[in-house]
Amino acid sequence: MSRVKELIRTESDGALSFGDYELSAKKKIEDYENNGNLYKVKTFNELTKLERDGLFVYESEPGTSVIGFKASKEGVEFSVSGNEDSQITLGLMEDTEYEIYVGDRQAVKMKTNLGGKLSFSVELAGEGDIPVKVAKI
Repeated sequence: MSRVKELIRTESDGALSFGDYELSAKKKIEDYENNGNLYKVKTFNELTKLERDGLFVYESEPGTSVIGFKASKEGVEFSVSGNEDSQITLGLMEDTEYEIYVGDRQAVKMKTNLGGKLSFSVELAGEGDIPVKVAKI
């Protein structure tokens, strides 16, 4: 299972990788620059949270590691790993329908609330890196 020991990094393709689910105490990095935006990450075994320019982007309970996080107007793609099954919440466009693909499971359709948040569960325990794709319909 992948972990991001430096808490947040930029991959060669510009994607972000962040989070360390094995930390027993909360750590954070603020003002991490990527593609003209400033990111803040907080992570430890109970929670991983990412903000972009002060706005909510990603949260998992318990904590996770996210590899290759790419966000666009059409959705989000990343791989996630952790010690336990996790509840993931994403900040997307408000009142919009999305298809969620987790690993090899068939797509589930969900609609964001008025705040643009979308929550779903991912079975992570002992599974390694699980690909996740959230696509706007």
